[in-house]
Amino acid sequence: MDYPYLLSEAQMRRIEPFFPLSHGIPRVDDRLIVSAIIFVIKNGLRWRDAPRSYGPHKTIYNRFIRWSRLGVFNRIFVELAGKAGEPDRDSGDSVLNSSSQPALASPVSQRSLSGQQASSEAEGGMSLGDTGPLAVIFGTPES
Repeated sequence: MDYPYLLSEAQMRRIEPFFPLSHGIPRVDDRLIVSAIIFVIKNGLRWRDAPRSYGPHKTIYNRFIRWSRLGVFNRIFVELAGKAGEPDRDSGDSVLNSSSQPALASPVSQRSLSGQQASSEAEGGMSLGDTGPLAVIFGTPES
């Protein structure tokens, strides 16, 4: 199955200035890698579960880590958020209701969920309630 680019050429041109320049060997298409990163994050996949049509999972992972450490995604977020202006408060997308909230079956599952979140945060991972720049840019699995 062929996976399309998740960003249009115009969207990619808008964020291209934030990526570091290539040195030496020409690198894999940035638009393809950004699409792969979005696909993996949006679908909650492990890097190794990225579709092969996006290229080697190690390349996708390494590029994500490198760009994250260089602050590429944070700069993109700041730029796009600054140009977006004031959010539309009347939009149906901003309305939260019970259908968009995960259901917990019992207090027992709440305790185990809290323990899972605490252990993830202690290991330096993202918390389940994390709404950082990537979640805002790329959306959440529910969206």
